[in-house]
Amino acid sequence: MRRIDLLGFAIARGQVKDRASNIVLQLRRQALHGFEGLYEKLGHAPSLPVPGFKLNGLDPSATSGPAPLRTAGVVETANAALTRTAGVAQVCAMSDDAPMPDRPLRAGWTTGACATAAAKAAFVALATGVFPDPVTITLPRGQQPQFALAEHALADGRASAGVVKDAGDDPDVTHGALVRATVERGPAGSGVAFRAGEGVGTVTRPGLPLAVGEPAINPAPRAMIRANLAEAAGGAVPDVVVTIAIPGGAALAARTLNARLGIVGGLSVLGTTGIVVPFSCAAWIHSIHRGIDVARAGGIAHIAAATGSTSEAAVQRWLGLPEIALIDMGDFVGGTLKYLRNHPVARLTLAGGFGKIAKLAQGAMDLHSDRSRVDPAVLGALARDLAAPPALETAIAACDSAGQALALAREAGLPLADAVAARARFVAQAALAGASAVDVAVFDRAGALIGHAAA
Repeated sequence: MRRIDLLGFAIARGQVKDRASNIVLQLRRQALHGFEGLYEKLGHAPSLPVPGFKLNGLDPSATSGPAPLRTAGVVETANAALTRTAGVAQVCAMSDDAPMPDRPLRAGWTTGACATAAAKAAFVALATGVFPDPVTITLPRGQQPQFALAEHALADGRASAGVVKDAGDDPDVTHGALVRATVERGPAGSGVAFRAGEGVGTVTRPGLPLAVGEPAINPAPRAMIRANLAEAAGGAVPDVVVTIAIPGGAALAARTLNARLGIVGGLSVLGTTGIVVPFSCAAWIHSIHRGIDVARAGGIAHIAAATGSTSEAAVQRWLGLPEIALIDMGDFVGGTLKYLRNHPVARLTLAGGFGKIAKLAQGAMDLHSDRSRVDPAVLGALARDLAAPPALETAIAACDSAGQALALAREAGLPLADAVAARARFVAQAALAGASAVDVAVFDRAGALIGHAAA
């Protein structure tokens, strides 16, 4: 199961529904803005030459790219394509093994919201001797949820309080974890200082929004904690030291991408608004962005973005890349390419299995099985471009799965995986708008390279 940070909980159902709708609309607008050149008229790279159609200025019929497909495929508008395939344009499941419940989704709180509640309760107790239970906090957008305390203690000039994180229906590794804040007085004029307690990581690599050596408590949760402590103090930011701990967090962090990002010793305290929608794409795409940032800050000129663990391990062996150069993009090739267009590296290798790369070759920007499908007619058209006998072309176009089509092509000695890689590279080039050189590698389930396309 893929890992994402928690989402908002205990908000009135109507508010959650309205917020989810607004997020979808905002993300769809962002996706349309980000890919306006890629999907000017069609949802996919055209299956028939279309006069005047270009992908970010690249003519699909030009000799510099793969030959245009000569049989009809799926043609759809940009909005329909984004609704169906763009991971950044919809609220979506993060993995095939985390199905959405067949009922209204219950949201949850971010780790940052839980840390804020625990910190405020501890600060109030330090000031008054009494722990507010439940404790009310104010989130960045004005919501004021309440949190019950799971533990509290006051002794020796410090106070601590803990809140159990409820992830609602979101598949979050930190669901049920205790988030503890300990507050003590700091030097005059110091403001709020943050420390990492048990289970909270420390930043060891540049490229993240925190300096090396800082506790992995992100800027938004820090701002939320400061604002709520100031509110409790009557308006002025108090001079205190806040230590955030998540007991057992080091073990949980082993199931996340923290080590790759250079966050060691535990989890990150995350969350921009304190509430997010269950099964959201946002957290995974955020981790993709931070992975790219860390690679760039580390001077990495060549990164590899893979759709899964098999292709990631295979591309690392093949290219000899360090771990910092590996991006776990999953199904979110669109989010990866969009970010790289504005934050480029010298070279990008996209790696995946035949089916995932075939979807990219069709123009899909979200490769999840619920949001894009391999079109066997497109594979049949590619086979024809490779001079396949008509009977083989027809057989491939009639296949029920990408694997079946690949098996027929390999049996006939037809380099279909190379053709798919070339078409996928062309689509990726268009999305990158020349920001990075790109090649595409296709691997089988055993991690063997079966297709490749490069400049």
